[in-house]
Parts: sequence; structure tokens; C-alpha cells
Amino acid sequence: MENPISPLKSRLLPALKRALSHPLLRDYRALLFLWCLLGLAAGLAKMSGGRHNNFLIFRYVWDHVVNRLPLYVEYPAEYFDHNHYGPFFSLIIAPFSLMPERLGLLAWVVALAALLWWAVRRLPLRQGQHVFIYWFCAHELLTALFMQQFNVATAALIVLTWVLIEKERDFWAALCIMVGLFVKLYGVVGLAFFFFSRHKGRLLLGCAVWAVVCFAVPMLYSSPDYVWSQYVAWFERLQVKNADNLFAPSQNISLLGLVRKVSGSGAYPDWWLILGGLVLFALPYRRIGQYRYRAFRTMWLASVLMFVVLFSTGSESSTYIIPFVGICLWYLCVPWKRSGWDVALMVFAFVLTSLSPSDLFPRYVRETWVRPYALKALPVVLIWLKLVWEMNFRSYAPLPPEPARQEDAAGARPAGAEGSAQR
Repeated sequence: MENPISPLKSRLLPALKRALSHPLLRDYRALLFLWCLLGLAAGLAKMSGGRHNNFLIFRYVWDHVVNRLPLYVEYPAEYFDHNHYGPFFSLIIAPFSLMPERLGLLAWVVALAALLWWAVRRLPLRQGQHVFIYWFCAHELLTALFMQQFNVATAALIVLTWVLIEKERDFWAALCIMVGLFVKLYGVVGLAFFFFSRHKGRLLLGCAVWAVVCFAVPMLYSSPDYVWSQYVAWFERLQVKNADNLFAPSQNISLLGLVRKVSGSGAYPDWWLILGGLVLFALPYRRIGQYRYRAFRTMWLASVLMFVVLFSTGSESSTYIIPFVGICLWYLCVPWKRSGWDVALMVFAFVLTSLSPSDLFPRYVRETWVRPYALKALPVVLIWLKLVWEMNFRSYAPLPPEPARQEDAAGARPAGAEGSAQR
């Protein structure tokens, strides 16, 4: 029986290749300019309407730490809602806080876009694969930049953690992990790459050193007692936020939220789903023989990028720039040819996940079905489950003798060099 997706694949892929074949659309500098332009567009749109509340929350973190004011209470004269980032974030946001407000906003969103562009550029991919990621993620990036949040940087930090471990620069990979952890907790997922490190001791030492640095640095411009009290308050604030997120229409856009909102039940603890997700996530670790293949290790990066959002009650629409990079890697970085069904999943993700928050999507469907039931998460859930199945049952060994596979083959470490990764 003919695959019903085959006609879609046969028409879509050639058209997409033709559209991206123009040299300007494949030029790294042009794509950097485009992503920074998206940042400028998002910043100017929010600036003109005075709707940059998230940036105001971030901006005042620096002032509040310097003046030793509580970080996790309301300041209605300055912004609405609460800050949910750690005290270390004051150092990250400091340069943008010291600028005039509007200039700081523009610089912040452009810096976020440029950081993720640079992180993707560091991935060991062919130019066409980089280009695909830049274009496929552009709309989702714009959604994230409109919200001015740290999610774009979180995606970059996770990617850079993997890249630095691949390059055996584990001490600096540990810095990415700790910065992500001390700003928004998400960065801790970088430890999932521990088993692929050839310098595990160096990675653990780096985590310990950078944890101390990230914890203590805010004390230099405030005080030890103040910083300690704010870490305690941060933990308490996150507990409150977690409870508030469960049925919030703009929060918990995750697998957890999808199940809870579709079922309409609040009578069960999320940790049951989280535990099941962790089991599925960890199962591919048993395939030690696959560790030597770069494609397999890249799938771990893809899985981490999706998992961290799918199993968090704090996930919101702007968070999906993180798994969107992951689904691109899932599609691009395997040694076999993707099927028509895989193409359909990517189209499904682009339409439902990326376009649904925008005016390009039917408003009635968005307000009646997508938002109330967290359906933005559904395509990523399906892709992640398929990825988990592939990681458990498929081989990621390069497929010779196709010339196009030679670069992938170069990503396989010599068998003798895998001892530390396999132990």
C-alpha cells in the first residue's frame, strides 16, 4: 500500500530545497543579520506598545540585588508579576540594566538571538543543516523574543554544553551547565551528557568550581546573608509558581499540562508522569555500543532539548524555541533517510507548535482547543516518543559507501578512544 505521506514528501522537499538554494539565503552572515533583525523587530514592537514587562522584571533584578531588596515580592510601581530567576541572573542582566531602558531592551533581545545563532553555528553539521535550523526555527525564535525571556539563552547553553563536551572542553561545558542552573534551573539537564565525556573528573570538578562561583558572585555587590536569604526565597517562590501553573492557560504547555488539561483532573501528582518520562529518557543509556557514533550522541542533545520542556510545569509558548532546535536535530542528524511520516511530523510541529500562537493560525481553533488543552505540546510529544523508540532500537552507525556519509563517519570516535565514555 502506498504511503499517503509520500506525495507530500515528494512535493515539499524539492520545493524547500529550491527555496533555500539561493546563496544569500544560505549565507551565515545573512542569517545572523536576519535573526538579529527578528530581535530588533520584537523589541521595537514591545517598546512601541509599552508591553515589555518581562524585560522590566529582569532589568530591576540588578537594582534590587545591589540595594539588597527582596527579589521575589511584587513591585507594582515597577512591573507586574514576580521575578522567578535566581540571584545570579543579576550579573547576566547587569549590562542591559545599566543602559537606558529602551536601548537595554533592544540590546537584550538582539543578544539572545545572536547567542543562539552562534551556538547552532558551533554544532558539527553541514552548512545545509545549519541553514535548515536557522530557517525552521525563525518563527519560533520570534515568538520567544517577543516575550524577552531567557529561554533563547537556555537553548543556547544546552547546545553549547554538548558542543564543548564533544570538543573535550569539559571545564567550560560545566560553566554552561551552572549558569543555566543558577539562572533558571533548566541548565542542569546538561549533566545528561556526562556519560559521553572523555574527561568526567574534569567535568565534575568544573561543576563544583563554577557552582561556587555562581553562588558567590552576587555577594560581591550585595552581601552573603542577603544572597543566601534570596536563594531560600527563590526556592519558595518556585514552589508557589509550580502550583499556580497547573491549569493556567498560558503556562504548563507541556506533556504534563497536556495530560492534566485534557483530563481536567488535579487529583494526581505530576511526579508519576515525570518518573515515567525519566525511565523512557534514560533507557537509551544502556546502548553503550552506540556511544561512539556522533549521530547517537546528537540524538541525546535532541532528546534533552525536548524533555526539559515537555516535563516542566513552567513551560509556556515562548519556551518552545528550546525543543524546536531539538526536533530539527532529530530530523537532520540520523544516518538513514527520513520517511514521509517524519516529514509530516515536522510539518505538524511547524503548523501547530510554531504557528498556533500567531495571527497566521485560526483564532477560533487557538482559543477553543490549542490554548485550553496545551495542544502546542502535542507534536513535540509525538516526535520525542518516536525519538526515544529510535534511540532504543535503531543503529546510528554511518551507512557506507555513500560519499555524503563520509562526514558522519568522521564523527565516530575510534574504538580505542571510547573506553572512558563506555565505563
